[in-house]
Amino acid sequence: MLLSIGSIILVSLALTSLFQKIKIPGIIAMILTGILLGPFVLNLIDPQILNLSPDLRQIALIIILIRAGLSVDIKDLKKVGRPAILLSFIPSTIEIIIVALLSHLLFQLDLVESLILGSIVAAISPAAIVPRMIQLIQSKRGTKKAIPQMILAASSLEDIYVITLFAVFIQIYQSNQSPISVLVQLPLSIISGALMGILVGYILVYLFKVIHMRDTIKVFGLFGVSFLMVYLETILKSVFPFSGLLSVMVLGGTILKLYPDLSSRLTLKFSKIWIGAEIMLFVLVGAIMDITVLKNVGIYALILLVVAMSLRIFSAYLITINTELTIKERLFIGFSSLPKATVQAAIGSIPLALGIPGGEIMLSVAVLAILITTPIGTILIDSLAEKVLELDSIM
Repeated sequence: MLLSIGSIILVSLALTSLFQKIKIPGIIAMILTGILLGPFVLNLIDPQILNLSPDLRQIALIIILIRAGLSVDIKDLKKVGRPAILLSFIPSTIEIIIVALLSHLLFQLDLVESLILGSIVAAISPAAIVPRMIQLIQSKRGTKKAIPQMILAASSLEDIYVITLFAVFIQIYQSNQSPISVLVQLPLSIISGALMGILVGYILVYLFKVIHMRDTIKVFGLFGVSFLMVYLETILKSVFPFSGLLSVMVLGGTILKLYPDLSSRLTLKFSKIWIGAEIMLFVLVGAIMDITVLKNVGIYALILLVVAMSLRIFSAYLITINTELTIKERLFIGFSSLPKATVQAAIGSIPLALGIPGGEIMLSVAVLAILITTPIGTILIDSLAEKVLELDSIM
């Protein structure tokens, strides 16, 4: 295992440094590292690490959502609150519908299978978006119009929304329940998750103020509580709908609201933790990719992705049309929804593991979505941010 970890770190760092010199985002280097070292090429990653891959990717997702919660100030979103809320579910809903329709026509998947595929494809990659938006916020670029704050909040909420829909569609497929009765659980899971995050946030802030402890201990405390809330979702899902991931993000937002000084310090801590988590996350994303499965979907999957993503960008543009944003800024918001990796890697193989007939097609489309949208989306965000977003003057 030590050989595998050492190889992952050194190869990913070397490739990342090389890629950044030629203006290609490091995230691509990490994915390629995983493909190169993974079981389908050199097979240098210990099977024990691959067995832990789902849990490690979920831990990385929790880190991302905590960072997002600690960075999204509700005050900054007041003037763009409506677009942020709309961006959190309308583009992804449109994408799910388009993917479902096209996959039914192109791959002959049934309705529920098509919706499952749509929910796999629709989620934005928080690992690609969250760090970039936090960096823009910290550098005061575009913050006067709250553009990175809006993208950060909308993308984080959208991931929770899409993952919840995915779970609902899987439940519909596996059970004899009415689709309507299952869909009713969606708002309940959102409300219960938000309330839990607020409650735990108040309790933690009180404890942090009363009991003196180092910020590092507080970080570990946040990890422990977040892991328990996500685990609680698995316990309650058969009894009561609950979104553990939403609780994690709301928890971070509650700390920001009640204890902003601590929130700033914790954000720096999680930024450092993210350096290591990012490497493991995207290397493991690459490691699970079997490039050969792409031959099973070919040009049809490419058509599906191009049409769905084009309509997603257009819907995001329309949502922000009645704001003070310029045309270039609205397009930047649309392009920011392109990268897909984290969620697709986390859930793309689940239908196949469950024995769903269209599972192999779903995994193939998820892999293709990662390979196409991640480099294009991250390059567009990185290259356009300085050109499109204004640098706010610091008083």
